Amino acid sequence: MFTPPADRPLVNLRFYTIAPRRMAEFLELFDRLAMPVLLRSLGAPIGFYTSTVGPLNQVVHLWAYRDMADMEARWQARDSDPAFAEYLRASGHLIVAQEDRLLRAAALPSLAGPSGSPPAGGA
Repeated sequence: MFTPPADRPLVNLRFYTIAPRRMAEFLELFDRLAMPVLLRSLGAPIGFYTSTVGPLNQVVHLWAYRDMADMEARWQARDSDPAFAEYLRASGHLIVAQEDRLLRAAALPSLAGPSGSPPAGGA
C-alpha cells in the first residue's frame, strides 16, 4: 500500500475510463506524451494502476500535494505546458470518461510509529 509523503497530505485520485481494446494504445501515449510533463509539473505519482476487477478499462493514478494552493500551482504548470496540450489532442479519442477526487490524509495514531511517522515497512 502506498501512502502520500507526510508533507503532502492532499491526494488527487484520478480515474480514466478507456475505450474498450484501446488500453495498450492509451498507456503508450500517456507514458510518451503526458508523463514527462506530469513528472516535471506534478512530481512523481504515489501510484499508477489499471483495473482488473470491477469497472474495467480504467486507469487510476494518485498524486500528492501540500495543499490546494500547491495543487493549483502545479496544475497550472501542467496545463500551460505546450507538450500537455499535445497529449490532450492525441488522447481525446481514447478516453470515454474521467473522474477526479480529492482526499485528505486522516491522522490515525495507530498508523504513526514512535517518532510520529508511519511504521517502517508498513503503509
